[in-house]
Amino acid sequence: MEGLPVRASDGDRDRVLRELRDRVAEGRLSHDTFERRVDSALRARNNAELVALVSDLPPASRLVRGLTGAITSLSSVTARIEAAWRAPRLPRFTLPPNDWPRLLIGRAPGCQFVVSDLSVSRMHAELRRAGDNWLLADLGSMNGTLVNGYRIVAPTRVRPGDEVAFGKTRFILIGE
Repeated sequence: MEGLPVRASDGDRDRVLRELRDRVAEGRLSHDTFERRVDSALRARNNAELVALVSDLPPASRLVRGLTGAITSLSSVTARIEAAWRAPRLPRFTLPPNDWPRLLIGRAPGCQFVVSDLSVSRMHAELRRAGDNWLLADLGSMNGTLVNGYRIVAPTRVRPGDEVAFGKTRFILIGE
């Protein structure tokens, strides 16, 4: 029994795959070699086969590991900044002064906030004061009212920074 090879576990396989990924990121493996070794790691039946896939690779230095981690983090931050920059700039909806008890939103000329979009109902929504908070309620509109991407079915608390949508028209709430 001592001579039999130990079966490869998922943890061992994942460790070898991480090692291969790090080495290709460092430029120590070509892409073709990386692909062949990943395929072999996924088919490996025992630990000896897995160890053979990384035994010829030099050990990773702390400096290279640190630089690889820093570049990965920087790339992630850059991607988030780029996504935020490309996001559409929404028009602002300024919350009314505190002495206003309510504000009607819709296409009708009698609304205090008129939105001239056909996806907005004539009397679409109502924004009303409740103590120190503002509550937004849909008034049975056809295309709904959304707060931060979720359709509201009951009066919902809103505050500056929230994204609101009446039909297909979106706004960002700002304080007075």
